[in-house]
Amino acid sequence: MTGSRLGAARLRAPEVVAAVALGLVVVAAVAPGLLAPADPLAVAPVDAFSAPSLAHPFGTDESGRGVFTRMVHGAGASLSIGAAATLIGTGLGVLLGVAAGFGGGRLPGRAADAAVSRLLEVMFALPGLLLALVVIAFTGPGALPATVAVGLATAPGYARIVRSQVVRVRRSAMVEAAVVLGRRPGAVLWRHVLPNALAPVVVLATLGLGQAVVWASSLSYLGLGAPPPAPEWGAMLSAGRLYVTSAWWMTVFPGLAVVLTAAAATVLGRGLARRGGGAS
Repeated sequence: MTGSRLGAARLRAPEVVAAVALGLVVVAAVAPGLLAPADPLAVAPVDAFSAPSLAHPFGTDESGRGVFTRMVHGAGASLSIGAAATLIGTGLGVLLGVAAGFGGGRLPGRAADAAVSRLLEVMFALPGLLLALVVIAFTGPGALPATVAVGLATAPGYARIVRSQVVRVRRSAMVEAAVVLGRRPGAVLWRHVLPNALAPVVVLATLGLGQAVVWASSLSYLGLGAPPPAPEWGAMLSAGRLYVTSAWWMTVFPGLAVVLTAAAATVLGRGLARRGGGAS
């Protein structure tokens, strides 16, 4: 048993690479000046559309701004929008999932479960990104509306999984014994249900971070997120699409940043799920 637990806890090579990649993104988001001290908004028309070189490793854009510098400084916007959206999605998902799954029996009635389940079905009827577009249609474009929209769009997935976990724990012998002993519903929820039902939330949030970054970049690509000339990966992709045949580096490198960040978060999330399952 000890050997199996050690094997489950041991990091695999893809997880190490993903952790390093995501760590670099976090460093770029927190202290971009360490990796790219130049001003991401400073224009130099004479250097416009310069191909990748020693002076500009990822080339320059139509205004002569270094793509590498803008990518590094854009990590903060892209990652913060994705992280904030993930927090909104998981928070709302936990509230809805607990409200739905904690009904029935001697605990609060089935009406909450039915109401929340119908709400989730309505939200699931729309694809996640389309739901985010609907939200932005009411709130207007911008970084903050995009963050809220992505968070609301991801909430139904979290809510459904949390609900299933809460229902499973609620039906366990431990909870039934607490109810028989006369524990109040609130005490049962906080002492027994939540600590055992919310364990997968960390894994879900790690997996969802990559999805949120992709969706946030997609909204910025459509002109509904961070406004130009803010250095943000999706906005950089949108600006570079006009020059994809003549200045390919303007789209390739920001696109790789989005893909690699999402892939790294997914690999780490799956690694957490694997080790969690192995330890049990």
